[in-house]
Amino acid sequence: MTEDSEPRLPPLYESLTWLTPLSEERAARLVTFLSEPTPAQVLDMGCGWGELLLRVLAEAPGTRGRGVDSAVLSIDRATQQAAARGLADRTTFEAMPGLDVEVRPADAVICIGASQIWGPPVEDAQPLDYGAALRALRGLVRPGGRLVYGEAIWSTAPHPAATAPLAGRDDEYLTVEALLEEVHAAGFEVVHQDQADLGEWDVFEAGFRDRFTRWIQTHGVDHPAAAEVRRRHEEQRAAYEEGYRGVLGMAYLCLWG
Repeated sequence: MTEDSEPRLPPLYESLTWLTPLSEERAARLVTFLSEPTPAQVLDMGCGWGELLLRVLAEAPGTRGRGVDSAVLSIDRATQQAAARGLADRTTFEAMPGLDVEVRPADAVICIGASQIWGPPVEDAQPLDYGAALRALRGLVRPGGRLVYGEAIWSTAPHPAATAPLAGRDDEYLTVEALLEEVHAAGFEVVHQDQADLGEWDVFEAGFRDRFTRWIQTHGVDHPAAAEVRRRHEEQRAAYEEGYRGVLGMAYLCLWG
């Protein structure tokens, strides 16, 4: 495959509202928790394209928001969306590694699927360090403030077919019970806990694969990269449907600092 034929897939935000398995109903509950009572500042670590942060700001006039993510394309999208929704004057999006962020504690903090900021590099395929993430987040939440913490867990005992397309190890994630122990050890109080259901996961995974389908529709089946794109689509489908579906979970925790 030549450099010119290397597939450049559409950005995920064209296929997904959320970069996590999250329904509109659950998102609305998280927004309510973060916006009532009205916070002065909201910080979103690993904000992606900023959808949840922007919805909080829309519900809380006068609140200022700050989103941080290392993906420049996502930050560009978030900045564009803030302007389109009339929120640019109350929102700052920063493209940088999470560890480089200036520590400015906020009344409400969001961290969904971003614990790797404080753990070993993703490419090392090591267990997720929830404890390090929660301790760092404790320092970012003002006393009496709120945190929405969302992170991958094992919903059921992992097996080889589930772990193979991930990091290949049973200890990559915790159970929700073990995660809650880490939460309490970091000094947070659990207000509400929940997990994404299979419907949310199915929608998320379908949206994730949709970028492959959309690429084929745009470029055609005769494109030199078409076979590779189809292979990646099938690999992703099989990894989920024949592997970690119902095993890999996503916990959403509403916490008081």
